Amino acid sequence: MPFLFEPAPFPLWQLFALAIIAVCASGACVFLIRKHQADGNDGLTDSVFWDGFAGLAIVAPAVILPALAAPWAGLLLGVLAAAAAVASYFWTPRVLSRQEARRAARDIAASNAAAAARHRRVLARWQRYELDPAHSIDYPAMSDARQPETAALIRAMKAAERLRGGTDAAYAPAVDRLEQALADAERAAGVRPAPPDFPPRARRSADAVHLARWAPLPAFHGHPAKEAP
Repeated sequence: MPFLFEPAPFPLWQLFALAIIAVCASGACVFLIRKHQADGNDGLTDSVFWDGFAGLAIVAPAVILPALAAPWAGLLLGVLAAAAAVASYFWTPRVLSRQEARRAARDIAASNAAAAARHRRVLARWQRYELDPAHSIDYPAMSDARQPETAALIRAMKAAERLRGGTDAAYAPAVDRLEQALADAERAAGVRPAPPDFPPRARRSADAVHLARWAPLPAFHGHPAKEAP
């Protein structure tokens, strides 16, 4: 078949451009089909059909039209398109797996950053019972490891501290358990929690205003002290 090897009636750069189109279109088509299959959404059949149709609409003209002018060019483009499709079929799961691993790593990093902030708040809250003499006297059970709730709190603190600063997904659940253990220990020790919408600082300010309002006024120019209305 000598006509198969006749020179192509178009420049070499056009053949190169068609090869790029055929390879990219076929590879992208198979990649999207495999991606939709991995997602497993409800519209899988429609997605696969339209992805395949779009790829065929691009690859077919890029292969058939040059083949009409030079059969060897169409054969070459067809082989390249088929090779790209096969390579994309086997390569796509690895790409999707790496993308999922990076996405999971970002999610874990964000979760651990939020957990670290909560961890610091829990430790600051617990340190009051260790460093503040008033809290140590009022709630001695918070420093007594013989109490079951306090012992569970210490174990939860050690478990969270071991995972702190790493990339382990178990860090955030460990901080959740630490928060719950501290709440249980405080409840067992008789600690009365402050209302969430009325923090201690605001309560102290309100108490100061209340005392100042009802405190007796000092005598002025010999007049007796009067109470504020």
